[in-house]
Amino acid sequence: MYASKIMEFIPALCNFCMYGALVAVTGFVGVVILLLKFTKPYPIVERFKEEETYKDPKTKSKNNFPDLNDPFKVHLSIIVPAYNEEERLPPMLDEAFEFLENRIESQPGYTYEIVVVSDGSKDKTVSVAEKYVEKYGCEKIRCLELVKNRGKGGAVKLGIFSCRGATILFADADGASKFEDLKKLEAALKEITKYDPLTQPEAISKSKTIVIGSRAHLEKESLAKRNIFRNILMYGFHFLVWLFTVKGVRDTQCGFKLFTRQAARTCFESLHVNRWAFDVELLYIAQKLNIPIVEIPVRWTEIEGSKITPVLSWIQMGLDLALIWLKYKIGAWKIKSV
Repeated sequence: MYASKIMEFIPALCNFCMYGALVAVTGFVGVVILLLKFTKPYPIVERFKEEETYKDPKTKSKNNFPDLNDPFKVHLSIIVPAYNEEERLPPMLDEAFEFLENRIESQPGYTYEIVVVSDGSKDKTVSVAEKYVEKYGCEKIRCLELVKNRGKGGAVKLGIFSCRGATILFADADGASKFEDLKKLEAALKEITKYDPLTQPEAISKSKTIVIGSRAHLEKESLAKRNIFRNILMYGFHFLVWLFTVKGVRDTQCGFKLFTRQAARTCFESLHVNRWAFDVELLYIAQKLNIPIVEIPVRWTEIEGSKITPVLSWIQMGLDLALIWLKYKIGAWKIKSV
């Protein structure tokens, strides 16, 4: 009796699966058609007129930011994206300036700049940055105030487009990474390019290499501190990164990455994603262009005040990863040849 009912149910189940698969395929084809029709193959950079200049407190004037296509003018640029970071920004900048000023004492010809990118902040982030501009001068620190929030990737991109460095470091405003670990990244850069970033800035600026800080060696300690749900989300994200985009990089999200000027120009001119998953697309582009990527262990301390909402941000990043893969796969997004 039961067997006969099951046998009667099987054709209906097969029909349901067949029609379900047909609907899924039709929906997928529809999404692909829409993406091809309405997606721009190359990113369009939105920049307001007010965002093209920085304030000089000495002359009380506004000067134009440089362009990434210009030749380098300083050894190192540090790009610091900051959204409502009035509390966490000062300790990070103090540590950076201490390291950089000590370097100048030992190597007088060394030059640097810090570009703080306020990503539509609603607090006193801009005022905090401008106090450092008054103290150190706009040759060493500048504030790029974005009219509206772009997302971390958008803020980093506009900061890099506005810098002068032969090498360019992107560093989070929270100061979670020890700034002194820049030496490790520079040593790896020297080993790959055979040029010293401290003494051969012109040669290093024309090479193409990316050195990224990594927290992968701290993973066991982090697993013990996080709850099981967050660990599942983390592993799920790592799996999606490996499946859809970047192979061979254990930590794509660490906010401590060093680029040569040419590598930054090549990668960021094709970068579409403005939110949290921008690091992944950036490294995906670099791998597609065969730009060397080296992962170097760095010290890292979790600082309170993170803007990432664990569940929602990771779900958004997961969706972004799938879209990155799909858009490049179908040719809706393309990589510029620079």
